Amino acid sequence: MQQSSAPAGAVSRRSMLAGAAALAGTTAAAAVTAAPASAAAPAAAPGAGGGAGGGADRRSRTVVFRDVRPFGGAATDLVVVDGKIADGPAPRGAKVVDGGGRIALPSLVDAHIHPDKTTWGGPWVSRRPAETIADFVEQDVELFRAQTRSVAERAYGLMSHAVSRGTRGMRAHADVAPAYGLAGVEGLAEARRRLAHALDVQIVAFPQHGVIRTPGTARLLEEGARRGVVDMIGGIDPIGFDHALDEHLDTVFGIADRHGVGVDIHLHDGGDEGVRAIRGIIDRTRALSLAGKVTISHVFCLPGLSDRDLGVLAAGLADQDIALTTVAPSRDLVLPIARLREHGVRVGLGSDGVRDSWSPFGNADMLHRAHILGWVTDVRLDEELRDCYRAAAHGGADVMGLPHADLTPGAPADFVLVRGQGLPQVVVDMPQRDLVVHGGVVVARDGAFLS
Repeated sequence: MQQSSAPAGAVSRRSMLAGAAALAGTTAAAAVTAAPASAAAPAAAPGAGGGAGGGADRRSRTVVFRDVRPFGGAATDLVVVDGKIADGPAPRGAKVVDGGGRIALPSLVDAHIHPDKTTWGGPWVSRRPAETIADFVEQDVELFRAQTRSVAERAYGLMSHAVSRGTRGMRAHADVAPAYGLAGVEGLAEARRRLAHALDVQIVAFPQHGVIRTPGTARLLEEGARRGVVDMIGGIDPIGFDHALDEHLDTVFGIADRHGVGVDIHLHDGGDEGVRAIRGIIDRTRALSLAGKVTISHVFCLPGLSDRDLGVLAAGLADQDIALTTVAPSRDLVLPIARLREHGVRVGLGSDGVRDSWSPFGNADMLHRAHILGWVTDVRLDEELRDCYRAAAHGGADVMGLPHADLTPGAPADFVLVRGQGLPQVVVDMPQRDLVVHGGVVVARDGAFLS
């Protein structure tokens, strides 16, 4: 379990960003009812078979997940037809997967992750002290140049691991800068292609080195958007890091507008600098009619605002349907998800960097991230623990524009099967994901990805 603060004198990603910010000033627990598949074929072993497509008749597109407990409720059968939860009985001869009384829960969505930077699956990397974003960026470049595995290989390893832990969707940020060219986004695009059957992925061209302070970056962002290799254009601290609020935002939003892609901006700036950046983002979203296509990540300036000031900003964000993401780094920096959702703001949860030059920590396990969210916010009630899971499942889906995988008829058949007593206990104990199902197809079993 990660501690909420670093030892005195230590500098980490969390403490550095927190310092920078300071200096700047439902789930419905309804059981899914499906008629028992009494006429179906004999039950297969847990996780055996069960593709949802490719056949000529309805039976070949139907899978029955027998004896499962949606959200920990009463045991039932989940019938999946054409990759979606159905509300009727399965046809005779449908494929059957025995759930063995396991809990069925919606698969999770990682709304903010950096797979291009990861060393996951490779040799251990020792890190040097760093105090500023520029210091971390320098080590990013050194680590990138030292890698013997391509971005595509490293990202695929991490992203397939995320699937094995129950992730159905992911917004993946890739560094774009003259030091890398478009290697990061191209690598993520290749990993996405290989995982298309198991994972929905959006790619963000992220200017970690700055848009204005690093000449050549804007041209690369434009090229990535022109070639259709990215879904969103990123940004980073227009005031605190790039020192050019208007030029930074005009450049990022201009590229997005010209190429019909979205925007996702990292905002670590706190205090007035962060608030000014948010207002600038709201203004440009409105002016360019990009409502619903813009996200702000981290947003460290919001947690410290008064209820009144938060309400004013949240109203502007909701008016333009601007989404937010948090990685729950600490009690002081995690977004007030419940308060923001009351104002109609979409908020997703992400895992951020995983075993990269910034930090040795991270595991791309969104159930663990839901656990961390509960830990840093000091929750203790069952409903609060359920809310943590909702943030990791439906919050990320809202940010990515994915339908909720809520196990109701018509919902995508994206779910995990685990052993446990109920959802609150699952969030606390984080049991192995015995089965992971995507579009009605078993894509991971016993914690291992099925390639």
